[in-house]
Amino acid sequence: NTWYEKAQNWAKSKGISDGTNPNGTINRAQMVTMLWRTMGQPAAMDKVSFADVPADSYYAQAVAWAVKENITAGTSASTFSPDAHCTRAQIVTFLWRAAGSPVPKGAAKIPSDVLPGSYCYDAVAWAIENGITNGFADGTFDVSNTCTRGQSVTFLFTSFS
Repeated sequence: NTWYEKAQNWAKSKGISDGTNPNGTINRAQMVTMLWRTMGQPAAMDKVSFADVPADSYYAQAVAWAVKENITAGTSASTFSPDAHCTRAQIVTFLWRAAGSPVPKGAAKIPSDVLPGSYCYDAVAWAIENGITNGFADGTFDVSNTCTRGQSVTFLFTSFS
C-alpha cells in the first residue's frame, strides 16, 4: 500500500498509464499523453509542427490535441521538448486548462512560492480549492520541482476520476 496506489490502479484500469516506474520523473510527452488518454483520446485534426515531435511518435496525437486545446504550447516556436521533465506547476496548469481554466473562488490559501501574476497562480488556486493538492507543510507548492509518475497519476485521478 502506497499513497499513489489507488490512483495508479485507476490509471492502469483506464489505459492511462501502465503503472511502471511510479517513482521516476515524468516528462512532457508522458504527461500530455496521460492527460490525453484521461480525456478519451480526442482526435486532433492538425499535425504537430514541432521539429522534435516525430509524426509517428506515441505522443504526436496527444501533443497536437493539447496544443489545439490551449492546454500547452511548445517551449519555443519550433520545439515541444518532449523529454524535458514536467514540473508541479506545469502539470497543475495542464490540468486546470483541460478543466476549462475555471476562475478560482478565492478561498484557497496560496502557497508562498506561487506568485500573483505567475502563469500557474490560478491553476494552483483551483487545484487547492478542489482538493487536487495541498502543497507542502512548509507553506510552499514547490513550483519548479519535477513530478514523479506516481504524483502525476494522483493529480489526474483527483482531477478527473
